[in-house]
Amino acid sequence: MNAQNSFEIEDAEKTVIPFKLIANLIFIPVNINGADLTFMLDTGVAETSIFSLENQELTLQNVEKIRFSGLGGTASIDGFRSDHNVARIGKDFVNRSMTVYIITEQDFNISSHIGIPVNGIIGYHFFKDHPLVIDYSTKKITIYNDENVFRKRIRKFEEISISIEKNKPYLFADVEMTKERKPSKLLIDLGNSDAIWLFPALIKDFVYNRPNIDDYLGRGFNGDVYGKRSRIHHLYLGSFTFEKPLTAMPDEFSIQHVNMVENRKGSVGGDIMRRFTVAFDYKNQKLYVKKNRNFNDPFHFNMSGLDFKQDGVEWTKDLISLPAKSNKAPAGSTEVINNNMQYNFVLKPIFSIAGVRKDSPGAKAGLQKDDRLISINGKKTADMTLQKIMEMMKSDEGKTIEMIIERKNKPLMLKFTLEDPIPYQE
Repeated sequence: MNAQNSFEIEDAEKTVIPFKLIANLIFIPVNINGADLTFMLDTGVAETSIFSLENQELTLQNVEKIRFSGLGGTASIDGFRSDHNVARIGKDFVNRSMTVYIITEQDFNISSHIGIPVNGIIGYHFFKDHPLVIDYSTKKITIYNDENVFRKRIRKFEEISISIEKNKPYLFADVEMTKERKPSKLLIDLGNSDAIWLFPALIKDFVYNRPNIDDYLGRGFNGDVYGKRSRIHHLYLGSFTFEKPLTAMPDEFSIQHVNMVENRKGSVGGDIMRRFTVAFDYKNQKLYVKKNRNFNDPFHFNMSGLDFKQDGVEWTKDLISLPAKSNKAPAGSTEVINNNMQYNFVLKPIFSIAGVRKDSPGAKAGLQKDDRLISINGKKTADMTLQKIMEMMKSDEGKTIEMIIERKNKPLMLKFTLEDPIPYQE
């Protein structure tokens, strides 16, 4: 029974898996039954789920109908379970009896908010059988078959005890809202891009720090999650201290269907974990951390108040000048040549505004949901990534942002100044 739904390392003492890091979230390549897919790595989920196949074809085994529940407003959503699938991650990490859950709710597809095709989420079964190290600096995960090799790798790391409950990892950290440090049980949630989540409904005599804002916090299995954002004074994790981290606080409605473990107060997310090289050892219930070059990064907020999404791609015509005596086009491109000019046709992304926070700089400037982005500060958004756009909105308070957008097929130029709505105040 223990061998069922388990990954094994074939013929190696360790295996290395490269990953993409986008918005503090980890994305890894997963091949299921011969189909190459991309999954988010998420310690906050127990089971492996597929919610989008884009243009992929995938054959699944032994399918039966089920229902899901989790973060969000509604009670549950429909889906399917499939057993005895073959999954391969990297060259040597293989599961020959994988169970996957298929989420048919189209609104759960996160690809447009990440900027790359994302097919699913993998959690507990990736971590449970082998110790591993996540190096956020090199963007590589190393999974170990040899305990001694793993121990040698983490000998200079700080050890933190964790508990594995309902197939998810929890730790105790001290949360200091203003002055008093309170030990708090937090889920280690790599699938949460924020620094910290706290659940006011589960914390006795909870008082929101000021200033705070009402905000859209993300999407769970059961719909959109809303709540407040603010900053706390400090978070203490082992011997490490984080000053003025951003904190999200879901409202009671958004967590009403979540099956909480005893005494849980919130989550520690990707904006904390990315500041370390992190090692997980589920079997021995240990977390090991060593700070990296990102450790002292400030906790920046999206100061525009705009949420963005990618609406697919379109063919774009770029005009390129050729040398005076040359009319030969570069090999492998799609183009039309006219005299000494070359029209190069390439696929480029389309971005739009997915939401606008009330009273934010973007809202005051007149930006609206579904406005299509054309340029930001003179640079075409077609030449950007979703992550680059978000980084611009988190850059420097007081920075002027000039956007050209398209609304109802008409261009508009709108301008606003980045302003942190929740600066920490003593």
